[in-house]
Order: sequence, then structure tokens, then C-alpha cells
Amino acid sequence: MSFNEGDFIEIDYSARRAYDKSLVYTTLEGVAKKEDASREEARYAPELVIVGKNTAIKGVDDAVRAMSVGEQKTVEIEPLDAFGERRDDLVTIMKVDDFRKRDVDPVPGLQVNIDGVIATIKSVNSGRVVVDANHPLAGEKLVYEIKVVKKLEKQEDKVAALAEHNGIEMPKVEMAGKTVKVSLDGKAKKDSSKYFVNKSSFIQAVFRFLGDVEKLDFEEEYLREKDRD
Repeated sequence: MSFNEGDFIEIDYSARRAYDKSLVYTTLEGVAKKEDASREEARYAPELVIVGKNTAIKGVDDAVRAMSVGEQKTVEIEPLDAFGERRDDLVTIMKVDDFRKRDVDPVPGLQVNIDGVIATIKSVNSGRVVVDANHPLAGEKLVYEIKVVKKLEKQEDKVAALAEHNGIEMPKVEMAGKTVKVSLDGKAKKDSSKYFVNKSSFIQAVFRFLGDVEKLDFEEEYLREKDRD
């Protein structure tokens, strides 16, 4: 069995650098703990892939398309089908003052937003800051260990997966014809600085990937802090 373009698939995976097999990311908490790479902010859960819709790197999308539910596969992915080749033109030099005007203290390793582009500070020396807008894994060959967990069939499940994929927690989803209703109760986290950006991304994703949805109702409930327990 293979999947078709637009199918909603959930996968578990572990991504490693090909040259030393070091773990880059995993959806499996057990793997992260075993390799002493667990992160408190990480979300350890199957990840959504919408086949052929650029929701995963091309190498993963191509591999998943030819798999079936329950199947496991290890694939080696060249940079072009992963995070691209490194580009020298994406490495620039800025002045320290350019950052201080933005109330940013530039230090190596810090990720910054430069005119809408996420970049990493590589070095700071003599008032000059080297900034790299390449993806941190650009130019690297990667090895992905993939397992297809499930295929989502129901519209409600697809909407819930899109919500969680975009950082919207604990959604309750109901379908009525071509209208989808999404409700969040008072226990769902809505105080993050990213929440409203996540909500906007989620709404856009529903209309982009679910062509038969014509209306989305989004309901939120807020509680006083003392009433949340």
C-alpha cells in the first residue's frame, strides 16, 4: 500500500547526522532519554505529514509516500532533499550596534530574527557579528528512522491534528456539513506569546489542506488563574 497526495499521516521518527549517527531530533521520548538528548520544551508525539504538501522535508515525504501503516524504514537523505546545501551568501557581517538598537545582546549560538529571517549568531569580535541564515542542518546528509503510526480518515481527526501541529493544545472538534467548530476550554494554554500566531497558522492550514471546509468557528474559554486547577 502507498499513500496519495493530500493524505494525512502521523509518523514517529528519529533523525541523525549521517557522518556520526548523532541524534538531531526524535518524536520518541524514550530514544531522547536513552541518548541523553531529552529537552523539556520538546513535544514527544507522532508528527503530522500531509503527503505532497511540503509539511515535511522532501526526503521524508518521498519515503512516507511509498510506505504503509505500521511499516518502519530507515532512509538516508542527501542535503538537497533535506535542509538544502549551505549558501555563502546567507552568511553576513553586522555591527554590534545593530543588535543593541534592538535591545539584543549578541552572543554566539543565539538565534535572532533579522527582517523576518531566522538566523544564528556564529561569532562576535571587535564590534562585528557574523550572522548565518542557513538552516543549522544545511549541507548535512541525514539518516531518518521512520515508522508510519496511522492514517487519519475522519475530518475531525485531521482538524485536531492540524491544531496540535500548530501548537494549539486540547482542541475539541465538531463537524457539521462544511462547517468545523473548534473549542478550547479554560485549561488549554493560551497565555504563550506564540499562541495568537499559532492560532492564525492553524486557521490558515484548515482552509489550505481541507478543501471541503467552508466555515470555521473558533471558541475559547478563559478562567481566572485561581480557577484553573
